[in-house]
Amino acid sequence: MAKPRVFISSTFYDLKTIRLELDKFLKSLGYESVRNEKGDIPYGSTESMQSYCYKEISNIDILVSIIGSRFGSPSENDKSRSVSNIELKTAIEQNKHVFIFIEKSVFIEYETYLLNEDSDKIKYRYVDDANTYKFIKEIKALKANNNIKEFENVDDIISYLREQFAGLMKQFFIQEQRLGEINLIKGINSTASTLKELVDYIQNTNESQKENLKEIIKTFHPIIGELKEMLHIPYKFYIEEYKDLKNLLESRGFNLIDHIQGESGSFVFEKEKDSISSYRMTIDKFIFDKDMTLKPFQPNEWKYSFIKMEEHCDELPF
Repeated sequence: MAKPRVFISSTFYDLKTIRLELDKFLKSLGYESVRNEKGDIPYGSTESMQSYCYKEISNIDILVSIIGSRFGSPSENDKSRSVSNIELKTAIEQNKHVFIFIEKSVFIEYETYLLNEDSDKIKYRYVDDANTYKFIKEIKALKANNNIKEFENVDDIISYLREQFAGLMKQFFIQEQRLGEINLIKGINSTASTLKELVDYIQNTNESQKENLKEIIKTFHPIIGELKEMLHIPYKFYIEEYKDLKNLLESRGFNLIDHIQGESGSFVFEKEKDSISSYRMTIDKFIFDKDMTLKPFQPNEWKYSFIKMEEHCDELPF
């Protein structure tokens, strides 16, 4: 399994002990530390050692920058920047995760530098080159990826990194969970899109397909099942409007005997059973629109009270 690679960037001689302790800490976490003094950076023969250090930044995941009192070796292309300055700058430009630690005494004196940065006569106690403070100002001005923390000893650095690495792991788990949710949403959207394309295809291909779709909807209208059961009809049929219903009932021996006016009214059909009784069917007018066309209903919208059939007996004469 690939390990997170952490580049330790700093001057060497004054921070050698801190670099070594950080190396041990990273290994205890199962991370891979990258330090140029132990041969972790492959050097070629065509470019300078500095160039290979900068190139190695592209192969890391995290850079830990430690800024102390020494400026260090100047960069070959910019004498106002040290090698470790350029390492940090390269990592930021490549959007690597960066942690910056500044020695506490240096960090405090940085405020003095800000008050006197236009003067060349000021001598600073805790740095050997004012360019260190110029670079700190440049880093602090960044809008992102400038996580700066002061330190007094290596324990301060290790304690802070331990908390930050735990936070990064937590973020990873949250992002992984969100990724699963996003994939689910994408799946739902994909299904919805496919269904919409299918409907659009059926609607737009040609008129005959539209008519076929209408017939399918009519065939499975809830009233069809009700009538098939009540009238014992074994074959398929569909109803589009009131006239179709009336013709069907008349063909089965039912005649319209009452028509209650108004939107809440009903149609009453009757079929003689024998000399004293008959079958009476009452159909709610609500199932038709104002043009007397059958309204579409989902199964869960249909009410059994919309259509009722009962046996009716005439009173016996005395």
